[in-house]
Amino acid sequence: MDEDAVFHALADASRRNLLDRLYANDGQTLGELCEGLAMTRQAVAKHLTILEAANLVASTRRGREKLHFLNPVPINAIAERWIAKFERPMLAALSHLKARLEGENHD
Repeated sequence: MDEDAVFHALADASRRNLLDRLYANDGQTLGELCEGLAMTRQAVAKHLTILEAANLVASTRRGREKLHFLNPVPINAIAERWIAKFERPMLAALSHLKARLEGENHD
């Protein structure tokens, strides 16, 4: 996984919006993704190209239509590497605190 490409793709609010839209309704065409956006069709297509290069969006052809699907795997990999490891010490501290407080309450 190219983390730089994922971070670059996620850095743009318009691309995050497209990912949110795919999360809400996966398997949309370019036309469907353009609906209600203040962007040209070409701009949305460019953003989708960047999201596909980062492997955040996968697409498949269905006849003449190209359907776009969210791929959450790269986001999960980043969460595991960059977020989860920082949560573990806090969770362990909370667990120890809970055990100590419960032990004090039972005396």
